Amino acid sequence: MNYSSVYVALASVNVDALVTFYSDLLGQTAQRVIPSRYGEFQVVGLRLAIFHPRQDHQAEFQATTSGGMSLCIDVEDLDQAIARLAQLGHPPPGPIITASHGREIYAYDPDGNRLILHQSPPGHG
Repeated sequence: MNYSSVYVALASVNVDALVTFYSDLLGQTAQRVIPSRYGEFQVVGLRLAIFHPRQDHQAEFQATTSGGMSLCIDVEDLDQAIARLAQLGHPPPGPIITASHGREIYAYDPDGNRLILHQSPPGHG
């Protein structure tokens, strides 16, 4: 089986708020927008879509936790990314984690989807 693309899609009844949040976080406007229904971002190596589920499917997407899925974002400056999240009103709730693969922190978008912001150690970009 061949795949032409794989992408991440976030379901939300608050599509406009999430599109605004990710526009501010990623520093770009959505490439495709249907107000209150859909927003799509093209980031190097990722297509991120945000959509409003049909009324009869909304219960399926109303998770009480982020579960096992995380949206991981590599950043050049983790401290600057943390400051940006705080500026957006969504500061990370915990400390920076240091591991062999770099520094990272968990944060959450306005709907509670887990973000992992990661900065590679110098020379491992």
